[in-house]
Amino acid sequence: MERELVDVVRGFNRTVTQRVGALDDKFLARDRPLAQSRLLWEIGPAGAEVAALRNRLDLDAGYLSRLLRTLEGAGLVTVTPAEGDGRVRMARLTEAGRAEWALLDRRSDELAWSMLAPLTVGQRDRLTTAMNEVQRLLMASMVTVEVCSPADPRARACLRAYAGELAERFESGFTLDTDDDQQFVPPAGVFLVATLASEAVGCGSVRFDPDGPAEIKRLWVSGTVRGLGVGRRLLTELERHAAAAGADCVRLDSSRALTEAIRLYRSAGYEEIPRYNTSPYPDHWFAKQLHHSPGVSP
Repeated sequence: MERELVDVVRGFNRTVTQRVGALDDKFLARDRPLAQSRLLWEIGPAGAEVAALRNRLDLDAGYLSRLLRTLEGAGLVTVTPAEGDGRVRMARLTEAGRAEWALLDRRSDELAWSMLAPLTVGQRDRLTTAMNEVQRLLMASMVTVEVCSPADPRARACLRAYAGELAERFESGFTLDTDDDQQFVPPAGVFLVATLASEAVGCGSVRFDPDGPAEIKRLWVSGTVRGLGVGRRLLTELERHAAAAGADCVRLDSSRALTEAIRLYRSAGYEEIPRYNTSPYPDHWFAKQLHHSPGVSP
């Protein structure tokens, strides 16, 4: 653990929680703490599914239920079955809740401006630029990468998005062959899914070959998180799994239309090699030697 880095993060957290009023049980001078006000804000004038709120805010189901009951008791929210599907619960603002939401909106603007007003124009630019960067980096730190079955709904959602994007970007279109999914199930291979706030935002797979290099396939990252290093994390994890399975080398192919992917591979140490397959889609073929390290099981 890097002590100085940890101390910086902890100091930042203390300053921010105090400055935004997170320690106050009457956030923005209202009669409720931050958690209740944030939930009221997230429900919003359009309403929201309870399950979506739980995922979006990464809240325990029991805690979310208690927050909703408190807001219901205050006459600000109703929770009812969704029209057409009684299994889905919807949270909606009452008339009083909509008025409270509008007041929170105004006071949130005032709080934000109170942080900026004492600063010079240059300091405001520095602060907001830094805030944008912190937000992006915090999002990156919230992404999780885990082994997943190719049949899992999250994996299928990623693969549909992957195939759809390639079909748009390739001049000849693209068709994904899902008949070989078992090649990405241990011990034959591994399929990974990257998740942010319970939403699948990336995937990748590697298949092992006891007689030759492992092969990375289906590496995809959602546009919502591109630039956050998710693709590199997936690539690194796939390499680690390949090394743990005994592979000395990993290879992959790519199309000239996927310029971002090609930049990633080259920056990650992949070198271009001759064609090694008969797929009609790629224009480039890459390989990388692997360094074995303990701690990952296929």
